[in-house]
Amino acid sequence: MAFKADIITLFPDLFPGPLGASILGRAAEKGTWSLKATQLRDFATDKHKKVDDTPAGGGPGLVLKPDILAKAIDHISPENDPRPRILMSARGKPFDQQMARDWAAGPGVVIICGRFEGVDQRVIDKRNLTEVSVGDFVLCGGEVAAMTMLEATVRLLPGVMGSAESEADESFENGLLEYPQYTRPAEFEGEPIPEIVTSGDHKKVNKWRQEQSEQLTKQNRPDLWDKYKKT
Repeated sequence: MAFKADIITLFPDLFPGPLGASILGRAAEKGTWSLKATQLRDFATDKHKKVDDTPAGGGPGLVLKPDILAKAIDHISPENDPRPRILMSARGKPFDQQMARDWAAGPGVVIICGRFEGVDQRVIDKRNLTEVSVGDFVLCGGEVAAMTMLEATVRLLPGVMGSAESEADESFENGLLEYPQYTRPAEFEGEPIPEIVTSGDHKKVNKWRQEQSEQLTKQNRPDLWDKYKKT
C-alpha cells in the first residue's frame, strides 16, 4: 500500500514544492507515495471564510477555531484512519530520524499546519493530535516544517533511495554525524584528498571514517555524542 500524506493548511498552493522534485517527485509519479493539501478555509461556514478568533482570556494574536479544524480533520481522516495526526507546533516533541523511520514504516501521516498564535487546545485533545517541532525556533506557519518532515520520511520508503548502503552511512542513522566526503579532482586549490581515503585499504578507510564521525559528533553535537557513548 502506498504511503499517503494529507496536509491541512491555509496555503495549499505551497505544496508539493520541493516534495515534487528529484527522487521524491519521481517516487510520487510511480505511486510509491501521494500528497494532498487541503484548504482549511473550505470548512468555514461564514461568508468571509474566517478560521480564527481572539484568544480566550485576552492576549495578542489569533487562534485557529476548534470546530472548523475538527471538520477538516474528520473529512480527511475518519475515526478508523490508522495514520498519526500531527500538529506542527513549536512546543511539540522534537522530530528526529527515529520518528521518520516510524512514519515510513506505516501507511502515511496527517499533518496540520498551524498559523497565528496556535490551535484551540480542545481540538488537540479531542482529535488526538501529536504536537511535533522541527527545532527550537518559531516559524510563521507549519508548512515548511511539514515539508522537512515529509522529505525525511518519504526518502526512507522502499525503492525511493538508490542505495541502502548510502542511507545507512548518513548522519543520525547510526547515532553519529557523517564523516567528510571527497571526490575528483584529486587536488583542489592546493588541498589533496586525504591519502588514506584513496589508499584502497577498505579496513583503514572504514576505521578513518569512524574516527572522523566520532570527532565531528563530539565537536558539533555533544548531545548526540553523550547518547552515543551510553549505547
